[in-house]
Amino acid sequence: MNRQRYKWFPLITGVFVTTLIISNIIAVKVVNIFGLFLPAAVILFPITYIVGDILTEVYGFGRARQVIWIGFFCNFIAVAAIWVAGLLPAAPFWTTALYESPGEAGTAYQAILGFTPRLLAASFIAYLFGEFLNAFVLAKLKLFTRGKFLWVRTIGSTVIGQGADAAVFISVAFAGVFPTGAVGLAILSQWLFKVAYEALATPLTYWVVARLKQSENIDIYDYDTDFHPFRLRPTRATFE
Repeated sequence: MNRQRYKWFPLITGVFVTTLIISNIIAVKVVNIFGLFLPAAVILFPITYIVGDILTEVYGFGRARQVIWIGFFCNFIAVAAIWVAGLLPAAPFWTTALYESPGEAGTAYQAILGFTPRLLAASFIAYLFGEFLNAFVLAKLKLFTRGKFLWVRTIGSTVIGQGADAAVFISVAFAGVFPTGAVGLAILSQWLFKVAYEALATPLTYWVVARLKQSENIDIYDYDTDFHPFRLRPTRATFE
């Protein structure tokens, strides 16, 4: 498995990383969806879990683990670049269509793209907890169901992964800031919305998984996989 090259794997990795980074950028806006107040990232971030499901189902936990860490470090680079750009002094002629002075434009930059250390910590920790749980649960369910009932694996892993993601992020980011009841409601709202998103995307997930397995000529079962999250190289898996 380690020596085999997969033609679609780089593209899927790129989609995963792109959706992750864009989600963190647009998350600053809070939107109203069916009466639920959610960060705008909910329109895109669940796709990372769908792609994560596809990666684990087709390529195995080892490859999914690699992509999770690639996404983590790419997101860190994006955050660092945005932070450094915010620290650099603005040119005296830099303005925008809405702001007439560099100072006003700089304030707008920080308001949209600036990060607080607490929110960053919450985002990074929640991402790792959620994605690794999602991949682990799906891989184990694939063994338990003997490769049948893909919908059980994709939705079941999302229930666990997205639940952990929402609980960790909201708790770390807003505990002590929001009332206790509001924290619980925010966790429940994000969790239900993201699980519903995944469920609605199930037909597309089925189609992509089937096409990838046929194109790559693989179907990996993680019988002998080391599920430790810090092992970066894929471990030996079983093809069936």
